[in-house]
Amino acid sequence: MRGFTFFSSGALVAILIQAAIAQMNPGVIQLNHVGIAVADMDESIAFYTETMGYEEAFRVTNDADEPFLVYLRVSETTFVELTRANENSAPGLNHFGVQVADMESVRAMYEGRGAEPSETRRGSTQAILSNIFDPQGVRIELSEYPPDSLQGQALAGEL
Repeated sequence: MRGFTFFSSGALVAILIQAAIAQMNPGVIQLNHVGIAVADMDESIAFYTETMGYEEAFRVTNDADEPFLVYLRVSETTFVELTRANENSAPGLNHFGVQVADMESVRAMYEGRGAEPSETRRGSTQAILSNIFDPQGVRIELSEYPPDSLQGQALAGEL
Protein backbone atom coordinates (compact mmCIF):
# COMPACT_ATOMS: atom_id res chain seq x y z
CA MET A 1 0.00 0.00 0.00
CA ARG A 2 2.86 2.32 0.84
CA GLY A 3 4.38 1.85 -2.65
CA PHE A 4 1.06 2.61 -4.31
CA THR A 5 0.67 5.81 -2.26
CA PHE A 6 4.22 6.88 -3.16
CA PHE A 7 3.63 6.12 -6.85
CA SER A 8 0.27 7.93 -6.87
CA SER A 9 1.76 10.98 -5.17
CA GLY A 10 4.61 11.09 -7.69
CA ALA A 11 2.21 10.78 -10.62
CA LEU A 12 0.07 13.61 -9.26
CA VAL A 13 3.11 15.86 -8.83
CA ALA A 14 4.21 15.10 -12.41
CA ILE A 15 0.75 15.99 -13.75
CA LEU A 16 0.73 19.26 -11.80
CA ILE A 17 4.22 20.17 -13.06
CA GLN A 18 3.21 19.48 -16.67
CA ALA A 19 0.07 21.61 -16.21
CA ALA A 20 2.15 24.48 -14.82
CA ILE A 21 4.60 24.27 -17.73
CA ALA A 22 1.72 24.23 -20.21
CA GLN A 23 0.28 27.38 -18.61
CA MET A 24 3.67 29.15 -18.80
CA ASN A 25 4.14 28.35 -22.50
CA PRO A 26 0.80 27.33 -24.01
CA GLY A 27 1.19 25.67 -27.38
CA VAL A 28 4.79 24.60 -26.78
CA ILE A 29 5.06 20.83 -26.95
CA GLN A 30 8.73 20.03 -26.41
CA LEU A 31 12.34 20.59 -27.29
CA ASN A 32 12.38 18.52 -30.49
CA HIS A 33 15.81 18.75 -32.06
CA VAL A 34 19.28 20.23 -32.04
CA GLY A 35 20.61 21.46 -35.38
CA ILE A 36 24.27 20.97 -36.22
CA ALA A 37 25.99 22.31 -39.35
CA VAL A 38 28.66 19.86 -40.50
CA ALA A 39 31.67 20.16 -42.81
CA ASP A 40 31.57 16.49 -43.86
CA MET A 41 28.05 15.05 -44.06
CA ASP A 42 29.12 11.42 -44.68
CA GLU A 43 31.54 11.44 -41.74
CA SER A 44 28.92 13.00 -39.45
CA ILE A 45 26.19 10.56 -40.48
CA ALA A 46 28.58 7.67 -39.81
CA PHE A 47 29.52 9.08 -36.39
CA TYR A 48 25.94 9.63 -35.25
CA THR A 49 24.64 6.30 -36.57
CA GLU A 50 27.58 3.99 -35.89
CA THR A 51 29.29 5.52 -32.86
CA MET A 52 26.32 7.13 -31.13
CA GLY A 53 23.79 4.53 -32.28
CA TYR A 54 21.16 7.02 -33.51
CA GLU A 55 18.86 5.73 -36.22
CA GLU A 56 18.37 7.81 -39.36
CA ALA A 57 14.74 8.95 -39.42
CA PHE A 58 14.82 10.65 -42.84
CA ARG A 59 16.89 12.75 -45.20
CA VAL A 60 16.32 15.43 -47.82
CA THR A 61 18.63 15.47 -50.83
CA ASN A 62 19.63 18.15 -53.33
CA ASP A 63 19.50 17.93 -57.14
CA ALA A 64 22.78 15.94 -57.13
CA ASP A 65 21.11 13.40 -54.78
CA GLU A 66 23.41 14.43 -51.91
CA PRO A 67 21.90 14.74 -48.44
CA PHE A 68 21.60 18.35 -47.29
CA LEU A 69 19.41 17.64 -44.26
CA VAL A 70 19.41 14.43 -42.19
CA TYR A 71 17.31 13.74 -39.10
CA LEU A 72 18.71 11.20 -36.63
CA ARG A 73 16.47 9.78 -33.91
CA VAL A 74 17.91 10.13 -30.40
CA SER A 75 14.70 9.03 -28.70
CA GLU A 76 11.07 8.59 -29.71
CA THR A 77 10.52 12.35 -30.01
CA THR A 78 14.01 13.89 -30.03
CA PHE A 79 16.35 14.27 -32.99
CA VAL A 80 19.71 15.59 -34.14
CA GLU A 81 19.36 17.57 -37.38
CA LEU A 82 22.46 17.60 -39.59
CA THR A 83 22.83 20.21 -42.34
CA ARG A 84 25.78 21.09 -44.53
CA ALA A 85 27.93 23.96 -43.30
CA ASN A 86 28.18 26.81 -45.81
CA GLU A 87 29.12 30.50 -46.05
CA ASN A 88 26.08 31.40 -43.93
CA SER A 89 26.41 28.62 -41.39
CA ALA A 90 29.80 27.66 -39.93
CA PRO A 91 30.34 24.10 -38.66
CA GLY A 92 28.98 23.58 -35.16
CA LEU A 93 25.81 24.02 -33.17
CA ASN A 94 23.40 25.88 -35.43
CA HIS A 95 20.08 26.08 -33.55
CA PHE A 96 17.67 24.23 -31.33
CA GLY A 97 14.14 23.39 -32.36
CA VAL A 98 11.02 23.75 -30.26
CA GLN A 99 7.95 21.86 -31.44
CA VAL A 100 4.71 23.84 -31.20
CA ALA A 101 1.06 22.88 -31.64
CA ASP A 102 -0.19 26.07 -33.33
CA MET A 103 2.44 28.34 -34.87
CA GLU A 104 0.38 31.52 -35.05
CA SER A 105 -0.74 31.41 -31.41
CA VAL A 106 2.80 30.65 -30.21
CA ARG A 107 4.25 33.46 -32.36
CA ALA A 108 1.65 35.84 -30.89
CA MET A 109 2.54 34.72 -27.35
CA TYR A 110 6.25 35.37 -27.92
CA GLU A 111 5.58 38.70 -29.65
CA GLY A 112 3.53 39.69 -26.60
CA ARG A 113 6.59 38.93 -24.46
CA GLY A 114 8.84 41.13 -26.61
CA ALA A 115 10.42 38.55 -28.93
CA GLU A 116 10.54 39.09 -32.67
CA PRO A 117 9.63 35.83 -34.42
CA SER A 118 10.21 35.77 -38.17
CA GLU A 119 7.41 35.30 -40.65
CA THR A 120 6.33 31.68 -41.00
CA ARG A 121 7.40 29.59 -43.95
CA ARG A 122 7.23 25.97 -45.10
CA GLY A 123 10.58 24.20 -44.98
CA SER A 124 11.86 21.56 -47.38
CA THR A 125 10.29 18.91 -45.11
CA GLN A 126 6.89 20.70 -45.16
CA ALA A 127 7.26 21.76 -41.51
CA ILE A 128 5.91 25.21 -40.63
CA LEU A 129 8.84 27.26 -39.32
CA SER A 130 9.59 30.57 -37.62
CA ASN A 131 12.79 31.74 -35.93
CA ILE A 132 13.57 33.78 -32.84
CA PHE A 133 17.11 34.88 -31.92
CA ASP A 134 18.21 35.22 -28.31
CA PRO A 135 20.39 38.18 -27.18
CA GLN A 136 23.56 36.20 -28.02
CA GLY A 137 22.35 35.39 -31.54
CA VAL A 138 21.37 31.77 -30.85
CA ARG A 139 18.61 30.74 -33.24
CA ILE A 140 15.51 29.15 -31.74
CA GLU A 141 13.52 27.41 -34.45
CA LEU A 142 9.80 27.16 -33.74
CA SER A 143 8.46 24.15 -35.65
CA GLU A 144 4.92 22.96 -36.26
CA TYR A 145 4.73 19.49 -37.79
CA PRO A 146 1.58 18.88 -39.84
CA PRO A 147 0.86 15.26 -40.83
CA ASP A 148 2.31 15.82 -44.33
CA SER A 149 5.69 16.97 -42.95
CA LEU A 150 8.56 14.50 -42.71
CA GLN A 151 8.92 15.29 -39.00
CA GLY A 152 5.21 14.70 -38.42
CA GLN A 153 5.48 11.35 -40.17
CA ALA A 154 8.61 10.43 -38.17
CA LEU A 155 6.94 11.35 -34.88
CA ALA A 156 3.91 9.25 -35.86
CA GLY A 157 6.19 6.27 -36.57
CA GLU A 158 5.36 6.33 -40.29
CA LEU A 159 8.99 6.70 -41.45
